Amino acid sequence: RGHWVMLQNCHLLASWLKTLEKILEGMHKPHKDFRLWLTTMPTSSFPMGILQRSLKVVTEPPEGLKLNIKQSYAKIADADLDGCDHQAFRPLMYVLGFFHAIVQDRRKFGRIGWNVAYDFNESDFKVSAKLLQLYLQKSYDKKEILPWETLRYLIGEAMYGGRVTDNYDRRILNTYLEEYMGDFLFDENVHFFFSQSGHDYDCLLA
Repeated sequence: RGHWVMLQNCHLLASWLKTLEKILEGMHKPHKDFRLWLTTMPTSSFPMGILQRSLKVVTEPPEGLKLNIKQSYAKIADADLDGCDHQAFRPLMYVLGFFHAIVQDRRKFGRIGWNVAYDFNESDFKVSAKLLQLYLQKSYDKKEILPWETLRYLIGEAMYGGRVTDNYDRRILNTYLEEYMGDFLFDENVHFFFSQSGHDYDCLLA
C-alpha cells in the first residue's frame, strides 16, 4: 500500500530476523512507495540476505573529548539543567559529561584503554544525570552536604560499573570519579583542572 514501516532495536530479537528475511524474499512486487526501516546495534547475527539488499546508514561515535562532550550536551535540554536548584548541579553535569567522554574515548586505544570492550552509551549518562539531580535536590531541600561517596558509588559501581567485568577496569572508573567528584571542585583557593597537558579542561562553576 505504499506505507513506511520501522522496526527498531532489531538486535534484541535477532532470532526473528531469519523469519523477516524469508518474508522479504517472498515480496516480489512491493508497492513503489513502500519502505522498510530497520534500526540495530552492531551484531554478528544480522542475516546477510537482509544486509545485501539494503541501503545502510551507519552512525559512527564521535572521536575525541571535545566531540564526545558536545554530543552529550546536545541531548540536554535547558529544562534538564533547570531541574535542580542546587548550585553545584550544572558544574557536576559538566563533570559527568567529561567523565562520559573519557570512558568512551578510551575505547579507541583497544586493550590499552580497557581490558574488555564495554558498550558505555547514552543511557548510562542519562540515568547518572538523573541520579545527580535527585541527590543534589535532596541535599538542597534538607540543607545537607553533598553525598560524594554515594554519588561516586552509584555512578562508578552501579551505572557505568554495572557493565564492567574486569577488576582493573573497575579501578580505572573509580579512580576517575575520585579525581573528578569532590568538594575540591568548588575550592576557591585552588582552581580545578581536568587536564593541563595541552588543553586546559577546567570545571565551569558558573
